[in-house]
Amino acid sequence: MAGIGVNEVVARTAVDSSPAGAPWTGPVPRHIAMIMDGNGRWAQRQGLPRVEGHLRGAETVRRMVEECARLGVEQLTLFCLSSENWKRPAEELEFLMQLLRQYLRQEQTELVRGNIRLSVIGDLARLPAETQTEIDAAVRHCATHSGIRLCLAVNYGARAEIVAAARRLAEEVGAGQRRADEIDEAAFASCLDTAGMPDPDLLIRTAGEMRVSNFLLWQISYSELWVTPCLWPDLQVADLHAALREFGQRERRFGGLSSGEPA
Repeated sequence: MAGIGVNEVVARTAVDSSPAGAPWTGPVPRHIAMIMDGNGRWAQRQGLPRVEGHLRGAETVRRMVEECARLGVEQLTLFCLSSENWKRPAEELEFLMQLLRQYLRQEQTELVRGNIRLSVIGDLARLPAETQTEIDAAVRHCATHSGIRLCLAVNYGARAEIVAAARRLAEEVGAGQRRADEIDEAAFASCLDTAGMPDPDLLIRTAGEMRVSNFLLWQISYSELWVTPCLWPDLQVADLHAALREFGQRERRFGGLSSGEPA
């Protein structure tokens, strides 16, 4: 569960006085999560097929991973495919699977060069067998890396994740492996897809949508939210720095009182 100890923020400088638009040199979140929205809209505005938006979106993924790694962010989690996205046209879904396989193959050199750890969460059993094979190979290939963790949420839905965790705990109680009164937040979190990962400090959403879309519902309990009207393919390093600048100005109380606030 989120807490001051879990969502520790690494402060690179005590005070940042850089003007808006300048590179960020202040506090760096331990974990940033991003909802990548607007690929299809970007393509439509350009008069292009929707799949072109996903291709441009893959370039943004590369920019964000590289910059987060440079800044010293410990983990970047990207919402790649929701479990609800299967309602989209079959041709688009097949292209997304091809794009994911292509990304995992082509980026292996960069993953190695950047010492990037790779994790994939979600219901992977529903994915095509060749996509599952590519994911397994890429995760194994990066297993010993010690740099930034890149976590891809693929066919992921937070409600399903929470239900699966509750079912697992119930089965453990039924089998006598755990007592019901031993179930606490830590026990529940250990049964989630993100077990062992820090909760996100900052959640960034593109395309101006003011909702979290069934993404990491348990884990973002105390995350700071930053929404931009910028479509995902257009997101630049300067936008990330703007989010970090605002994050650095917020006071995170985790349910407590602010400094100097009367009880």
